[in-house]
Amino acid sequence: MAFIITGDTHGTLDIQKLIVFFDEHENEYTDDDYLIICGDVGVCGFNPDDEKETRRILRELPVTVLFIDGNHEHHQRLNDYPVDEWMGGKVHVIESGIIHLMRGQVYNIKGTTFFTFGGAASIDRNVRIEGFDWFPEEIPTRAEYEEGLDNLDKCDYKVDYIISHTAPREVAAALGYGEDSTDEIALRRYLQQIADEADYEKWFFGHFHEDEIIEDIFYALYDELIVIE
Repeated sequence: MAFIITGDTHGTLDIQKLIVFFDEHENEYTDDDYLIICGDVGVCGFNPDDEKETRRILRELPVTVLFIDGNHEHHQRLNDYPVDEWMGGKVHVIESGIIHLMRGQVYNIKGTTFFTFGGAASIDRNVRIEGFDWFPEEIPTRAEYEEGLDNLDKCDYKVDYIISHTAPREVAAALGYGEDSTDEIALRRYLQQIADEADYEKWFFGHFHEDEIIEDIFYALYDELIVIE
């Protein structure tokens, strides 16, 4: 069993990396393996044709597709899916083999544990339309923050990996992204609290559209795909 982890795909805009990867690794993976996308996926997107093509591409991959939400998702439609439980945490099952991992959840996937926390702020929201291609739900609620801490407490703050869309405060700063004009200050500080208090091996995130490793622990992902076996 393998976990293949990557950053934003933005519907079909940045999805070619998945097609290329699985073409290069033909017959190496099955639906017992997992692709994890760190947000801004477009499974519930803003353009019906692009969404349809995004789902077709993901559906035809040989693996089970898991994703967290980023800021560029149609959050209202995504949250309209019924909440199910899968591998110990809450999920939205979009369709067979495509699963949204919800915020603040801990999953035990065949012995490997993950904490997930989606969401981030859209710096381009001033050119977007609320309810069409921008949603206030991109920023987590107090209840989601609290649920995440409660779930971490239940596992003694120990997981194998953490998946988020944006980064903890200090990691974002190390990448050159300060807090002067961001609407995700509270979210980054929340993630920083978890980074300081939790016990984990690696932390993977997207959002910043670059590939970078910080302290050999925090992985900013965009074009790269990381394989954990």
